[in-house]
Amino acid sequence: MRTDTGRVVHLADYRPTDFVLERVDLTFELDPEDTKIESRLIFHRREGADPQAPLVLDGDELTLSGLLFDQIEMDADRYTATASSLTIRDLPAAEPFEVTVTTIINPTANTKLMGLFRSNGIYCTQCEAEGFRRITYFPDRPDVLAVYTVNIIADKEANPLLLSNGNFLGGAGYGDGKHFAAWFDPHPKPSYLFALVAGDLGLVEDTFTTVSGREVALKIYVEHGKEPRAAYAMDALKRSMKWDEEVFGREYDLDIFMVVAVSDFNMGAMENKGLNIFNDKYVLADPETATDQDYAYIEAIIAHEYFHNWTGNRITCRDWFQLCLKEGLTVFRDHEFSADQRSRAVKRIAEVRHLRSEQFPEDSGPLAHPVRPTKYREINNFYTTTVYEKGSEVTRMIATLLGRDGFKKGMDLYFDRHDGDAATVEDFVKCFEDANSVDLAQFSLWYNQAGTPQVTVSSAYDEKASTFTLSLEQVVAATPGQPTKEPMVIPLSFSLLSDDGTVLTPSSVEGGKVAGDVLQLVERSQTFVFQGIASRPVLSLNRGFSAPITLHYPQSKDDLAHIARHDSDLFSRWQAVTDLALPALTAAARNAASGAAVESDDALADVVVAIAADESLEPAFRAQVLALSSEADIARELGSNNDPDAIHAGRQTVLASIAAHGEQTFKTLFDTLNAAGSAYSPDAAGAGRRALRNSALLYLTFVEKSPARAAEAFAKADNMTDLSQALSILAHQFPDAEETRAALASFETRFADNALVMDKWFQIQATIPGDMALDRVNALLANPHFKGENPNRVRSLIGSFAFANPTGFNRKDGAAYDLLASQVLDIDGRNPQLAARLLTAMRSWRLLEPMRADKARNALMRIESAETLSVDVRDIIERMLQA
Repeated sequence: MRTDTGRVVHLADYRPTDFVLERVDLTFELDPEDTKIESRLIFHRREGADPQAPLVLDGDELTLSGLLFDQIEMDADRYTATASSLTIRDLPAAEPFEVTVTTIINPTANTKLMGLFRSNGIYCTQCEAEGFRRITYFPDRPDVLAVYTVNIIADKEANPLLLSNGNFLGGAGYGDGKHFAAWFDPHPKPSYLFALVAGDLGLVEDTFTTVSGREVALKIYVEHGKEPRAAYAMDALKRSMKWDEEVFGREYDLDIFMVVAVSDFNMGAMENKGLNIFNDKYVLADPETATDQDYAYIEAIIAHEYFHNWTGNRITCRDWFQLCLKEGLTVFRDHEFSADQRSRAVKRIAEVRHLRSEQFPEDSGPLAHPVRPTKYREINNFYTTTVYEKGSEVTRMIATLLGRDGFKKGMDLYFDRHDGDAATVEDFVKCFEDANSVDLAQFSLWYNQAGTPQVTVSSAYDEKASTFTLSLEQVVAATPGQPTKEPMVIPLSFSLLSDDGTVLTPSSVEGGKVAGDVLQLVERSQTFVFQGIASRPVLSLNRGFSAPITLHYPQSKDDLAHIARHDSDLFSRWQAVTDLALPALTAAARNAASGAAVESDDALADVVVAIAADESLEPAFRAQVLALSSEADIARELGSNNDPDAIHAGRQTVLASIAAHGEQTFKTLFDTLNAAGSAYSPDAAGAGRRALRNSALLYLTFVEKSPARAAEAFAKADNMTDLSQALSILAHQFPDAEETRAALASFETRFADNALVMDKWFQIQATIPGDMALDRVNALLANPHFKGENPNRVRSLIGSFAFANPTGFNRKDGAAYDLLASQVLDIDGRNPQLAARLLTAMRSWRLLEPMRADKARNALMRIESAETLSVDVRDIIERMLQA
């Protein structure tokens, strides 16, 4: 029999539960293979509910061990228990009643890493989205909020640490070598926020004094011996708590805040109330083992999960369709935090790079869905860049439209009005409407329409009339289930630059709403006329990426170069360089595909090298400019019939041309930015200098055509950033060189016992371009360091290969597609979430040239035809194959 594809859940079908859950008392008797859970639940029937309606509790692979009604064993004819549900009949019409459910589970055998699992000797939970039902029968949905008391009983020697949500009530010995601990969370929460951790871990402690003077105990738990590597995470946590008080007025509300780092975790981290559980790669860092990017991720993700305390926990989601209400909003908050901690411009560029490389392809492919979907088959498949990153952009647009003060008023009202609620997108938007007396009905289409709006621009200057006319047209392409779209509200930040780079201010603007430097495109087509413009302006549009759109504006190279050199908005300067570079890169790809010579673009090289040499600009920004557009960006620009080999070859040729043009500049940067011997600091300034120096190193390899300089940089590196960058340059530019083989062997020997660093070793090799990549990946799969049960290791090898190696993964013979299909089918049996995420690497298969597309389709059909598939993978494969 083929696997059940899962029931489709529709937003339109939402209705409240028939019963209100008042209280939850849980008792865990932990055992590696036979953990007993007693769940005492107090309910009353909801007012107005059907008096005959049964109580239906969710389960997942559960076996009922005992069932009591008001502490008396329930008659067998009053309930029906299956592995996926428990239905109880003949319940009181009004008065409260108690149901006690007992289940027995095997945490060690739980390879799905959902619910309660045990790995590396540590008991751990992951309950979002629907993992709590793998622990006990329960109304497992986000709008069921209750207070929890948790008692944990376990062997004291094996599990000296017993943690759960909320405040610690106390603990003691329990006889026969056991002990117990009790926890109480006074804040009503849904089951997806439940957490339990037990085992033997090291501890890093600190305190934080809140704005009202309360002292909060801060505890980060890691594997013994790794405590020093949690120092940066602790510092980031304290900065997050202070920032949230100062910027959003949110004070922490428990006596203790805990973070636990584990190695086997499907996600980055989880915001469980008062007990955040992290993948240890987002907690552990020191200069020898973590890159600057690792430090930035730790800072951002620590902040993200902490910020969820209010935007996700205190105010949660009514249903899973509202996922963007907590995730998109909290991503916006962590982006703003990182921008304040580091470089706002560089952070914004990084955000847009990620959006374009991950979310834009999702928006234009078979997996496209609105920020707030209307249906799902498997909710785990909707933890996507659309929900997170585009959801953040929608929040950012509200802030752009309303201004800083208006946005703050709306957020304050949201916190006041919905604290303790399970809210909806409509609730959120209504707060901004009420606080600012505005109508956001049309704007809300951003939540409901999938696809990336395309805005086409034309302009004209009338010197005699001193007017500048700007014509805009928007269109949103058809997406699955949404063939036609309505016009969106698109806020476009703009600037009119004069010949000397000063800003021209119009005396008036006709044709639509303009507030300060933001105009609103609200019609399908709209024309704005700027009066009182004394000279022909150069238009800088969508500054700061004020709207997540694609902009089609055929500006001249001179105008783009003018923006790149003079705009006060650094994002716009970077975007102008990107707009100069993309035509050169796409032309190079086309020429490489046809066998024609690739011509150099001196105008592009002049601008890139001039910015690289401009010491008035921060190094991190200059490094972003030098990165140019990725191969994925070029493929997206080409649109279809993509040849990854030609795209790679063309891009390499353009980089080599810029390298030759700016050789002396790159030598100077490499020499003067040498930080060897100075104390390492992960701050923005130090990270920026290293990024620029390593960018210069890459460009110099194109000129020198030798691995010598990178090999020397590898040998002299005194931090993981420089070490891994030098190794990556060696491996990617000179894969067959003896220097590369020696460096890879040295790295492996040095860090063999550090799993997180070895993930980098796997990732660097998995992303070496070219046909030989598949052979490397197959060899690495047989490497003793490869651990297929560890999600991080699988992502570092298989994920990196499939997502980040266009030439290697898209081999003409289709063999790499077959490898991914085999891996997905193998992993699906033990970890469906991981398998489904890996499968999305093929979401853009239809954009490949026909021969590759046919091979990709065959691999996908092989997965689709498997007799046994999880709901997670079945859902993805069917959407990817639909016409």
